[in-house]
Amino acid sequence: MFNKVAKGVFLTSAAIAALGVSSAASAQASAAAPAAAPVEDQASDIIVTAQRRDQGKQDVPITVSVLGEGLIQDAHLVSVGDVVQRTPGIGFNGFPASEPRIAIRGVGSSSRGASGDPSSAVFVDEIYNGRPSGIAFDPFDIARIEVLKGPQGTLFGRNVTGGAINIVTNRPNLRALDVSAEGTYGNYNQTDLAGYVNVPLQEGIAALRLGGALHRHDGYTDRIDAAGDKIGELDNQNTWSARGQLLVEPAANVRFHLTAETVTDRNKGPGNRIPQYMQPSGGFVDRFFVDPFQYKTYATIDGKQNRDVWDVRFKSELDLSFATLSYLGSFKHIRYVSNYDFDGSLDKNTAVGQTRDVDGGDDEKSDLFSHEFQMKSLPGSKITWVAGIYNYNAHTFRIDSNRSLRNPAIRTESITQDATTNSWAGYVDATVPITDTVNVFGGLRYTNDDKTAHSIGTFNVSQVFFVSTPYDVTASKSWGALSWRAGADIHLSRNLMLYGSVARGFKSGGFQDTPADAADAALAVNPETVTSYEVGQRGKFFRGRVTWNNSFFYSKYDNLQNRVQDPNGTALIFNAFATIYGYETELNIDVGAGLRLDATYAYTHARYDDFPVFIGAVSANYKGNRLDYTPDHKATVSPSYTYDFAGGSSLQVAADYSFTSRIYDNESNNIYNTRPPTNFIDARVVFKAPGNHWTVSLWGKNLTKEFTKTYDGNISGVVIAAYAPPRTYGATVRWKY
Repeated sequence: MFNKVAKGVFLTSAAIAALGVSSAASAQASAAAPAAAPVEDQASDIIVTAQRRDQGKQDVPITVSVLGEGLIQDAHLVSVGDVVQRTPGIGFNGFPASEPRIAIRGVGSSSRGASGDPSSAVFVDEIYNGRPSGIAFDPFDIARIEVLKGPQGTLFGRNVTGGAINIVTNRPNLRALDVSAEGTYGNYNQTDLAGYVNVPLQEGIAALRLGGALHRHDGYTDRIDAAGDKIGELDNQNTWSARGQLLVEPAANVRFHLTAETVTDRNKGPGNRIPQYMQPSGGFVDRFFVDPFQYKTYATIDGKQNRDVWDVRFKSELDLSFATLSYLGSFKHIRYVSNYDFDGSLDKNTAVGQTRDVDGGDDEKSDLFSHEFQMKSLPGSKITWVAGIYNYNAHTFRIDSNRSLRNPAIRTESITQDATTNSWAGYVDATVPITDTVNVFGGLRYTNDDKTAHSIGTFNVSQVFFVSTPYDVTASKSWGALSWRAGADIHLSRNLMLYGSVARGFKSGGFQDTPADAADAALAVNPETVTSYEVGQRGKFFRGRVTWNNSFFYSKYDNLQNRVQDPNGTALIFNAFATIYGYETELNIDVGAGLRLDATYAYTHARYDDFPVFIGAVSANYKGNRLDYTPDHKATVSPSYTYDFAGGSSLQVAADYSFTSRIYDNESNNIYNTRPPTNFIDARVVFKAPGNHWTVSLWGKNLTKEFTKTYDGNISGVVIAAYAPPRTYGATVRWKY
C-alpha cells in the first residue's frame, strides 16, 4: 500500500512539474496567477482557512473559533483539554485517557471500535485523522487552531457531521532565516523544551523547516498501598515529537510541500478511582471500597499508555490560467498500547486473597492513507469555487482486553478486530457574488464507504465483561449518501455581515466495537446524518474596537451512533434521534490604554427525540434525556492588560475564566454518571523584550484547584472516574531570532 502511495505522489508531482515548466512562461506573461486580493480589515482580522482559502475571520459565513499562536504559546496550551476548555460549543470524553472523543454542538461519537469514525474530527494541515488514538496533540510551531462548527464535507476531504478542529502548522519561509527555542519548568517537575529552525536553501525557491519538542512532568496522582504509603505515580507525561518540512517553488506557479512528523508517548496510566456506589449491595459494590482521596489511588500497577505516531503529508500545487490544480496525499501510522488499573480501589473482601481487581486496555495498530485531487479558483477570482475527488483508506487492528484478579481464577477477556475502510467521494463548492454586497454559496458531495470487520471474542471464564459467547465473525457492508450545503451572506456595511445557511452532513455506518456474541459482531450500525440550519451576524463597531459575532443554530440528528452498556457489562451501539439547537456569541473589546476584554458564551440544548434500548437488563427509551458529554451552558471571560514601555518592550497581565455547566456521561442521565458544573481560572504574566526576541511568561492553570472529572462510567454497580489535572504553574522562556 505504501508503494501505491509513493507511486501516486511521484506521478502526480511529475505531471504538475511538467505542466508547470511548460506553462511558466505563458503564466508569467499573462499574469495567470495574480497575487492574493487583500482581505478587508486584514491588519486587524484573524486569517483562517475554514473554506480552503485564506479569508478574514469576519468574512467567513461559518461559525469558527480560533486560538492563535500567541495565546497557545503564552497560556501554555498543551492538550486537547486546554483547547476544549477555551472553546464554546465543544466537549469531550476522556476515556480512554489517550483516546479523547470530541463533541461539537452535541455531535460526537461514543464508539472507539476499529470500524468506527469520529463524528467531530481533527484535521492537521487539511489532513483528516480517523482514529481517536491518533490525536497526538503537540502545540509547538503551530500557527493557529480553528474549530469549525456544524457539518463539513463540501470543502474538506473527509466528511464529518459535527464539526472539525483544524490545526494549522507554520509553513517554511522561503526568504528569511528563522530560529526559535523555548524552555519551561513548572511544578510536578514539568520540563518542556521546544524549538525550530527555518533555513532558505535557495532564496525564493526552497526552504527547510525543522522542529522538535519534549514534554515531561511527574504524575499528578500518587499510587498508594493499603497503608497509605506512596508506591508509584500516575497521570504523568513523557512525550517527544519532531516535524520536518520542505517547501519548493521551482517556478512562480508551482509549489511542492512535504511534511514528515512523529510523536511518541511513554506515559503511565490514568489515576482512575471509585468515587461512589450506584446500588446498595451486589455486584462489585460488595467487593470495592469507595475511594475518599483526591489525586491518590490504590491502583495495582502504574500501567502504561504508549503511543508512536508518524505521518507523511505531501501537497503539490500548479496555478493554471483559470484555477489551481493540487494533489494532497498522506500516510499515517499509529501504534498505541495501553494497560492500566480501571478501578483503583481496595477490595472489601480480603478473603478472596486479592487487594486489587480490574485492569485492561487496548492494543491498536492503524495505517491511514488519503489522496485528494483538487481544483480551486485562483486568489482574487470573482467567483470562488473548489472541486475535488477524495479517497481514504484505513486499516485498523485492535485488541480490547480486560482482566479481573478475583479468585478462584484470574479472569481474562479479549475482543480482537481487524477492520478496513475504503471511502471515495467527489465534492464541489462555490461562492457567487450576486451584487457587490450579497453572495450566495453552496456545495454538493457524494460519499461511498465500504467497510469490513473481522471480530473475535474470547474469554477463559464465563462472562465477566463484554463477551457472553465466544465468536469469530467477518462482516462487510457499504453505505453511500449525498450531503450538501447552501446559504447566503449580505454585507450591510464594510464591517457588518449577516448570513444564513443549511447543511447536511453524513457519517457512514460501522460495526459493534465490543460485541457480546456472533449475532452482535455481524450487526451493522446505521449511518448517521445531521441537517443543520444556522443564521449569524459578524460585526465590528466603534471603529473596530469592538468585535461582536452571534449565531443561532438548529440541527436534526438522525441515527446518531451511541454506545450503551448494561449493568452486567454488555455494550452495544444503538441508533438514536435527537434535536439540537442553541446560540453562540463572541465579544472582543479593545477598551484602550492597553486594556482588553474577550468573552464567549454557548448555549446548547441537545436532547434525544427517540432512543429505544434493549440490552441485557436494560429495556428503556431515553427520549427527552440530554446527549452525552454536552453541557447546556459554557462561557469564558478573558480580561488582559498590556503596558508598552518606551524602549519597545511590553508587559501583559491576563486571566482566563471558564464555566461549564453539568455534563452527563451516560444516556440514562443518572445522578451517578455526571460531571458537576466547573469553574476554572488560569492566569499569566508575559514580558516581551524589544523586537519580541525574548519572551518570559509566568503562567498558572486551575488556580482554584477545581477537582473535576474528565470521564465517569459504571461497571456492576460502582462508578469509575478519571479526573482533570490539579493546579499547575510554571515559567516559560522563549528566544526568537
